[in-house]
Amino acid sequence: MNYEYVLKEQKRKELLLQVTKKFHSSMDVSAILSEIIDALKQVFPSFDIHLLLSHEWEVSNDLPVMQLSYGKDKSNEVATNAYLTGKIQIEDIVKERKSVVYAPLRGKQGVYGVLKIMASDSFVFPKHEIDFIEVLADTGGNAIENAELYQQSRQLVEDLQLINKTSHQLNSNLRLSETISYMTKQIKSSFEAKEIGFFMFRTNGDVEVIEGSTNYFLRETILVEINDFCEQIKKEKDALFIGDLASQEPYLLKPFRSFIAVPMVQSGELKGAVFIVHDHAYHFSFNKFKLLQSLIHHSTLAFTNSMLHEELEKLVITDHLTRLYARNFLDEKIEESMDKDAYGCFILIDIDNFKQINDIYGHQVGDDIIIQVANVLKKNIKNTDIAARWGGEELAVYLSKVDQEIGSVVAERIRQRVAEETSPSVTISCGVSDWKQVDEEKSLKALFKQADQALYTAKRSGKNVVIVYDENICCM
Repeated sequence: MNYEYVLKEQKRKELLLQVTKKFHSSMDVSAILSEIIDALKQVFPSFDIHLLLSHEWEVSNDLPVMQLSYGKDKSNEVATNAYLTGKIQIEDIVKERKSVVYAPLRGKQGVYGVLKIMASDSFVFPKHEIDFIEVLADTGGNAIENAELYQQSRQLVEDLQLINKTSHQLNSNLRLSETISYMTKQIKSSFEAKEIGFFMFRTNGDVEVIEGSTNYFLRETILVEINDFCEQIKKEKDALFIGDLASQEPYLLKPFRSFIAVPMVQSGELKGAVFIVHDHAYHFSFNKFKLLQSLIHHSTLAFTNSMLHEELEKLVITDHLTRLYARNFLDEKIEESMDKDAYGCFILIDIDNFKQINDIYGHQVGDDIIIQVANVLKKNIKNTDIAARWGGEELAVYLSKVDQEIGSVVAERIRQRVAEETSPSVTISCGVSDWKQVDEEKSLKALFKQADQALYTAKRSGKNVVIVYDENICCM
């Protein structure tokens, strides 16, 4: 009998040694838990064994795993005691003639769950059995802790690499649109976000969605939908983390459920915010939330620099009075169009009797009239068209990929709108010219000269009229 006991103990020591070796060679929590269960089944083949885990690890579906619940759940009170004290607990269920051992999976930094081993038929766990279970649980607990620390370290390294790579990429690129596109790609990849929105908070209180945001955040109604979130961020200058939008009243950003909004703050000044959403509730973990905060914090300087660069660039190419493009920018864009497009149309505009307006109302009103006419131009052309200050009271519009016929229609619409929408009311005269790739003498100089001759003809014809260049008429 003594020999059998010694032999059994020897086998258990060998088993513990084998399991320990396997633990040290694995950094996978599921594999470690599987080894613990296998070892216990070898020693206690007829007992019921369960793992009560405190973490939501991804483990094999074959493992007898339950989530450890504690607090109000009285049925699990002994397991809770084992978890909270880090000491083995034994429960004898007299009525059912069962004995249960609860062994905490202890590491150096915490407890990661509890082993529940249930014996029946009045079996009482002797001390050497308790000692074996405790050693196995402690060895397993340490292995789980090492695996968890390894995974956390790997994740931290990946997070730091993401932040470093993103910051380096953004700081080497001053174009805002490219900066936003790169960030959108990175966030989609790292956070599995379905939609991403970048918003700037202007000094006048307006919120502006930045080009490069995904389609959902480019909808016309989006600024109304996110207004409450934006106001909360402006007030608190803090991030928002909502596990389930459907639980909020009102339910905003349908049909999405998970939501994170992170403010962009530079030198204590709130610049804007980044929104990400997912269609599943509680999709974003708290660690991902903290990572996004860190990523946006390190990226905000690059955003700010990109915006300053583009604002400075816009100042260089923009007329300070009308906010239309400057003449040199117009020239560059027409030359680009002549290189790549098949045709284009140019409209030269002059405000009629402008000297009289200055004499009667003064130069301040004269400037205001130029601004009013400029605003009419902006409202009556496409985003791809270019309106510019030509000089003095003369303005110009270039329509790429537009022929002479359509160009004259646009000019006529502008002429009518100026007469209707200016105060004091003024009129304009327009000269229209065009170019085609088949033209032998295609050039900026020729295009401008023809428009100028057409405008001169319009002035001689009584003003407030659109004249399309025709060499038989304009050259007379």
